[in-house]
Formats: sequence, C-alpha cells, structure tokens
Amino acid sequence: MLKITMFSTADKVKGQGVGSAYLELVKMLRKRFSKEMKISINTYGRADISHYHTINPSFYLSTFLPNRGTKIGYVHFLPETLDGSIKLPLPLKVIFYKYVISFYKRMDHIVVVNPTFIDKLVEYGIPRKHITYIPNFVSKKVFYSVDNAEKLNLRDQYGFDKDKFMVLGSGQIQTRKGVLDFVKLAKDNPNIQFVWTGGFSFGKITEGYSELEKVVDDPPANLAFPGIVDRDKLVEYYNMADLFLLPSYNELFPMSVLESFSTKTPVMLRNLDLYKSIIEGYYISCENESEMDTELKKLVNDESKLAEMAQKAGDASDKYSEEHLAHVWYDFYNYWAKKG
Repeated sequence: MLKITMFSTADKVKGQGVGSAYLELVKMLRKRFSKEMKISINTYGRADISHYHTINPSFYLSTFLPNRGTKIGYVHFLPETLDGSIKLPLPLKVIFYKYVISFYKRMDHIVVVNPTFIDKLVEYGIPRKHITYIPNFVSKKVFYSVDNAEKLNLRDQYGFDKDKFMVLGSGQIQTRKGVLDFVKLAKDNPNIQFVWTGGFSFGKITEGYSELEKVVDDPPANLAFPGIVDRDKLVEYYNMADLFLLPSYNELFPMSVLESFSTKTPVMLRNLDLYKSIIEGYYISCENESEMDTELKKLVNDESKLAEMAQKAGDASDKYSEEHLAHVWYDFYNYWAKKG
C-alpha cells in the first residue's frame, strides 16, 4: 500500500480556495483508493510520498528529515500573485517572497494548478522537468445543479426576490478579487440582486482592508455580503444565481469558477491570460468593469445566451471532474513513489 502524507494547514482558515482544493483531493483519494493508498495528515512517520500543500516553516524543516519519500510541492501561488491579496512591509515582503521560492526548491517535484506558472517557476530556477500541471477539480456530489422550482424555493428560504436577476461573486474579500468593481456594478444596476460570499481570511493585513471593510459594513441595498459560507451551503448560492461573476485582476485556478461550472451556472470573468490556457470558451470574457456592465445588461433579457452558457458550464465541469482527475492523481503518485 502506498503511504502518502499530506502536509497542510489550508483548511484552518475558511474561505480559501487552497483549502477547498486540498479537502477535495484528500476526500477523493480516501474514497476511491482506500485499498491502494494510506493517507496521513501532518504526521512524520515513514512515507512514500510527502505532499506539501502549504508552506509552513515547520513543514519546511520536515523536508530535512529522513523517510519523507518523494517530496511533492503543490504550487497554488507565486510571490507576485500575492500582490493585491496581503499587505506587508517591504523588508518582510522581500524575505517572505524568497522563502516561498526556497520552499518550492526543496521539493523533488512541483505540481502547478495552472500551466502559466511553469515558465515563471523556470525563471526562478526550478527545472522544467521537475514541474507537472494538474488542474483543480470539484465533486459533482458536493456541487450539483437543481431545477428552477428548487432555485425559487432556495431564494424564498434566503429572502431573495424570486423575480430579480441575481449575480453571485465568491472568494476572499480583497483588492485582487475585484470586489470594488463588483460593488460598482451593483450600484450601477439597482434592478439586479448582487451577492458576494466570502470574508477577510487574512484579517487586517488584507490589501485595501479599510476601504473594503466600509463597503461590507454599509453596502448598496441590492448587494448582500453573507460572509464566509460553508461548502454544503455554498452550493445553494450558486444554484440561486443566474450568473457567476468574478472580476479578479489576478487569479490562479479559482475553485469558485469550477464550483460554478459544476452547478451549471453561467460564468463571466475578466479577460486574463491564465484563463485562456485552461477554460477559454466556457465563460463570457470581459476586459474591464465597463464591459461587464454592458454584457450584464444584455444578459438580463437574453435567456438563450444564459442557456448557452449554462450548457458550456456543464461541459467544463466534465473536463475538470473528480472522475477524470482521480486517474491522473493515481498515476502521478505511483510514478513518483517508484522514482523516490
């Protein structure tokens, strides 16, 4: 039996995509490969594979211990992708960014969630042959679609107008996520219900915290901030929405988009290069907030376009399903266990 140790604290802070990706992977492996793999969490016994999901200093030190097997690093972010997420004093920022790359260089092999990271990691001095792209995935048993009757029932339960067009955004409340653009869209479209699920996972060191806090405490009448929502309830928000809109300026491989695809909710995103290599054609692409506003106003009265994008969302969910990625991870772990 293959012994795999997962090193992670990603699930300790709610509302992070890294935590969702980690939990999805562990759950999938334990469900599908319980006879082939023994999964341990944050233990230091002998392992064939040590898979590092977060970059805690204690985990870094563990890479120097014997019996760690093949060390796999999961890259959910690069130093530059943290800009707009957290605000650090310059000296601390320089030290932290160097530490991030040092951690990645301690690994025997790297897994990236977005192929655009590969060239950047090579620039940091990590050999291309030591990097593999494996995308995130979500379970259709957790994120599923409901019929229109249930959609209306959910809106009634949550107190949202059954007749209003509803737009959902999701993720940590931070500048990088484009939350302020989301707020402006709400102000410019008072006839539409806007909802943003998520909170300040990084607290007061969140980039733009003061300005964002004021908006969350006193939002426009048609904008709701329910806070961080548990995953078993988050699926209901996706199903209530007519459109999922994420105006992020910088992204990795957002779990929220995959969750939306899995519920067959149409998706609108900012036109980012990183999306082009992984989900191009499955979402409505906009250059800026102004284009989002224009497209949103069209969608409100365009049922055929919404139906088309709902179908595309379903097609994308098949591509990034648990069923498909389970085999990828099984082969990956077995290959690197033998290499170790």
